Amino acid sequence: MIDARKLKYKIIGILEDGTQLDITGATEDQGWEEGEGELALRINLTVYNAKYRGQYLSDILKPGCIVAIVADWGDGTEEVARGSIVDWDTTNRSSEDTFSILAYDELFDFQNSQDNVYITAGTGTKAALTAIFSDWGIPIGEYKGPDVAHAKTVFKNEYLSDMVEQLLDDAMKQGAPKCIIRAVQGAIRVLPEGSNTTIYHFDEDSNIEVTKDKVSTQGLVTRVKVVGKEDSEGRQPVEAIIDGQTELGIRQRIYNRQENDSLATAKTAAQEIITNSEADTRTTSIQGPDVPMIRRGDKVHINGRTLNGYFIVLSVQHNAASGSMTMGVKAFQEEGTAGQSNQSQTEQAQGNQETTGSGFSQGDRVILNGAVYRDSYGTGKGKTCSNYTGTITIAVDTSRPCPYHIDGIGWVYPNTITKA
Repeated sequence: MIDARKLKYKIIGILEDGTQLDITGATEDQGWEEGEGELALRINLTVYNAKYRGQYLSDILKPGCIVAIVADWGDGTEEVARGSIVDWDTTNRSSEDTFSILAYDELFDFQNSQDNVYITAGTGTKAALTAIFSDWGIPIGEYKGPDVAHAKTVFKNEYLSDMVEQLLDDAMKQGAPKCIIRAVQGAIRVLPEGSNTTIYHFDEDSNIEVTKDKVSTQGLVTRVKVVGKEDSEGRQPVEAIIDGQTELGIRQRIYNRQENDSLATAKTAAQEIITNSEADTRTTSIQGPDVPMIRRGDKVHINGRTLNGYFIVLSVQHNAASGSMTMGVKAFQEEGTAGQSNQSQTEQAQGNQETTGSGFSQGDRVILNGAVYRDSYGTGKGKTCSNYTGTITIAVDTSRPCPYHIDGIGWVYPNTITKA
C-alpha cells in the first residue's frame, strides 16, 4: 500500500565513468511517462546548473549519460524509471542557469531503427523475439509472452517495433493473450497485459481528483470484408463478411487475406479490427495521487460514477514535482460485470471456470447458442448467436473461461456449444 504523504523521489545521474550522482536537490519539473502505442518510456527533468567537483552539471550530464528515478514510499524503495539522455538544452539568464533533459529507456533506439529480418516457418514467438532483441544487444529479463509457431515471415526495411508488434499480433490470432513489452532496469520484459499481481484501487470518494470519460462512434468500424487473391483481371473474391454493430450504420474496411493465412485466421483478424475500433470509441482518463510503480499495460481497479471495475492502463504520466499521476485507461472486464463487488466477480469467474470442460477439439463442427468474446479470457463480450453452426478453429488451455474459437466470430464458453 502506498501512503502518498510519505512518497519521496530520488534522481540519480550516472556519468560516463559510472559515477552515480544524486542530483535530486538540483532538479525540478521531474516527470516520466509512457504514451499509448509507444514502446519507450521517457523522462523529463529541469536541472539547476550547479557545480560538482569544479565542473558544471551541464558539462558532465550530457547525451549518452543515464538518469534514473527511485521512489521511496516509507515501506520500500524501487527504481521506477531509467533512461539515456537524448536531448540536452541549456538556458542561461542573469537570474537563471538551468538545462533541460529528455531521456528514453532502452526501447527508444529499438523503436527508431529499421532492419531486415527473415523468420523461417515454424519458428516460435519467443525464439523470434529473443533473436531480434539479441541482435540489438538488449537482454530479455523475463518472458511470459506467447510461444506459438509462425509462418515464414520476411521483414524488409521495417522498424523493429513494428516487427515485434506484428509477431505478437500474429500470436494473438492463434489464441495467445495480448502482451506488452517494457524495459526494466536495462532488460526487456514480455508480459501478458494486466498480469501484474499487485492491483491498485482508485476511488472517486478518496483518491481520484479528476475523471474524464468520452464515448464517440466516429471511428467505429462495423463491417470488415475479407477478400482473397486477385484473379488475372485484378478482381478479388469476397471470402467472408464480418459484422459488428451494424445497427449504427455500415462503416466498412477491407482485409486482404495473405497467401499463408487460412480463412479462419483472416476472419479472426477481421474480427480484431472491429473489436479494436469498438474499444477506441471510449476514451477515459483519471488523475490522482502518484503511484510511481504503475506502468502502461498494468491492471488497476477504479470505482467512480461512470467507471466501475478493472481497467488496463493505456498511458501514464507521473509528475514527481506535484506527486500526481494521470492515466488513460480502457475497460478490462467483460461487459455486464461493471459495478459488481470483488466477491461477486470472483464467484462469477469460479462459475465460469466450472463450465470449462473438455470434449471439444480443433476442427469440430459445433452449434453455438450464446455470446462470443474478444479473447479466450472472456473479455469484450460481442454478439449473441442462436443455433449458429460453425467450426472450432482454435482450441487453447481449457483452464481459460472461453477456450474455443469459432470460425472468425470470437471465443466461446464450452457450455454454449454442442457438437453438430
